[in-house]
Amino acid sequence: MIDAHSHLENEAFDEDREAIIARMEDDGLDIVVNVGSDMETSRKVVDLAENNEHLYAVVGVHPQEADGYSDEAEEELIVLSKKDKVVAIGEIGLDYYYENSPREVQRAVFLKQMDLAVKVDLPIVIHSRDAAEETYDIVANFLEAHPNYPILIHCFSYSYEMMERFIALGCVISLGGVTTFKNAKTPKRVAAGVPIDHLLLETDCPYMTPTPHRGKRNEPKYVRLVAENIAELRGMDVEELIRHTDENTKRFYRWI
Repeated sequence: MIDAHSHLENEAFDEDREAIIARMEDDGLDIVVNVGSDMETSRKVVDLAENNEHLYAVVGVHPQEADGYSDEAEEELIVLSKKDKVVAIGEIGLDYYYENSPREVQRAVFLKQMDLAVKVDLPIVIHSRDAAEETYDIVANFLEAHPNYPILIHCFSYSYEMMERFIALGCVISLGGVTTFKNAKTPKRVAAGVPIDHLLLETDCPYMTPTPHRGKRNEPKYVRLVAENIAELRGMDVEELIRHTDENTKRFYRWI
């Protein structure tokens, strides 16, 4: 299996990170993609990827950290993006839930990093929270200028109808632990109905831990629980679902 979006660089894994990586194959994991949130974590995910065969890296500045973006940061992201194990720019986007960075700064940095992705020719991984329409408009405008550009909306949290609109643009979405939560009616509906060739699986660990481990630290091996849950929601065999989602992930990150 592939965990399409993780944060093994997070301090929550400081005590057992190497043990988790060492047992990946025993846990049924082929690849884990670790995603930066700022310059420090972007450096960390690249270092992890360069030192571990089954790890890959995504580099970028999260909207909550947009205040920290600068010309110097952009130059460093260009350097990092040229590393062999770096497969995308992200997670970038808009987060109007916390607004740790002003909205106008988030928008400007989002657009700059989308342009950066084009410059270095890497797919884009988007974080979007409480900003559905604005994210959609930005993505739609970007795709008018760059048709068929690979864009992933990670940890998709919007309505079924918004999912259909993003899919119509050609985006893919990744889903994780929230789809296992008992009262998560909309995420379950999205998981059951998203076209199978547009679906990726993720943990977003250490966050969003799936049932029955909710409340504890998440980790990559729990992507299996996400797969089992979504397969059940779709009435599919879990191994068939995994085959499709792994292939989608490899296609998005340009491994095939």
